[in-house]
Amino acid sequence: MRFRHPDGTTVHLSYCTNVHPAETLDGVLTQLREHCEPVRRRLGRDRLGIGLWLAKDAAHALVTDPAAVRGLRTELDRRGLEVVTLNGFPYQGFGAEQVKYRVYQPDWTDPERLAHTTDLARLLAALLPDDVTEGSVSTLPIAWRTPFDATAAATAHTALTTLAERLDALEDLTGNSIRIALEPEPGCTVETTADAIGPLTAIGSHRIGVCVDTCHLATSFEDPGSALAALTEAGIGIPKAQLSAALHAEEPHLPEVRAALAAFVEPRFLHQTRTRTAAGLRGTDDLDQAVSGDALPDASPWRSHFHVPLHAPPAPPLASTLPVLQDTLSRLVGGATPLTRHLEVETYTWQALPAELRPRNRTQLAEGIAAELTLARDLLVDLGLKELP
Repeated sequence: MRFRHPDGTTVHLSYCTNVHPAETLDGVLTQLREHCEPVRRRLGRDRLGIGLWLAKDAAHALVTDPAAVRGLRTELDRRGLEVVTLNGFPYQGFGAEQVKYRVYQPDWTDPERLAHTTDLARLLAALLPDDVTEGSVSTLPIAWRTPFDATAAATAHTALTTLAERLDALEDLTGNSIRIALEPEPGCTVETTADAIGPLTAIGSHRIGVCVDTCHLATSFEDPGSALAALTEAGIGIPKAQLSAALHAEEPHLPEVRAALAAFVEPRFLHQTRTRTAAGLRGTDDLDQAVSGDALPDASPWRSHFHVPLHAPPAPPLASTLPVLQDTLSRLVGGATPLTRHLEVETYTWQALPAELRPRNRTQLAEGIAAELTLARDLLVDLGLKELP
């Protein structure tokens, strides 16, 4: 979906396909047919943007076969789909029964992360629509926080600097500019937008910036205004933003609130949980650790890294952080010029929701994704952007 900003630039809205497990190229082609095109049709659109997730095997099959890339682009066109952004955070196995800490491997100290991200950038340059010359790839925020030392930081810095050089060469070769966006996430070496400023300033390339994920921002209790202002002041770009909402518990000391939170404990993904105290931010690596005892102070609200559907907040006594999303979005694209032109709805946890909230079939999942995109579209229109055909 495309929107015209009042300054004349185009802002792209897509949804991330990591909600549909697909590790191979055949799997990607299947998800285009069975999931992405039905969402487009449900929205009544001739064209729909998707934030494509290409796992290791799918990316390898494409990068080693130019005919396969042409075939994928043809399939996208045939189904009324377009790609301006890729989700390069998960490497493989994102649909496994248990992902947890595995999603952070390989990290930016591993040469495979550089190789994979380089492949994604090259593929995106070939998949961009004919009238688009800028693409973005989101990636993990360097590494999980442990083990990580000065040597690891230096290795990651070298890898990201090499990537920036490769992206310069890629634009010289193709005419398309691909930018990489580190996605701050609780528990990682770059947990907040503030944490990103030092490493990205040291790299000093406009090719690499920040992916602002509004669920992660909210989970870490970052103030959107302060966070975005600090990035702007530091000259750090925002190639991409992910529109997502976290799980919010206003009164976690109450037994009924703990019980409601416990219903969201599940074995697949990590749900880092945070609260603010007088001494600063406190947290646990997963939701079960928070609800099962006294590991986390409960005098103030809790927020958990559980992407809940934008249009369907959990029932009381829980809530979502949709207001944080709205505040952030208004600052990203509601000003005189947009701070980013790539927006992606990323609710990958549909099948991890409590059983009674999960979609029971592909039709219900398509309805849910379409409803999320409709909400995001309405927010953009309310900010003065004009939806384009």
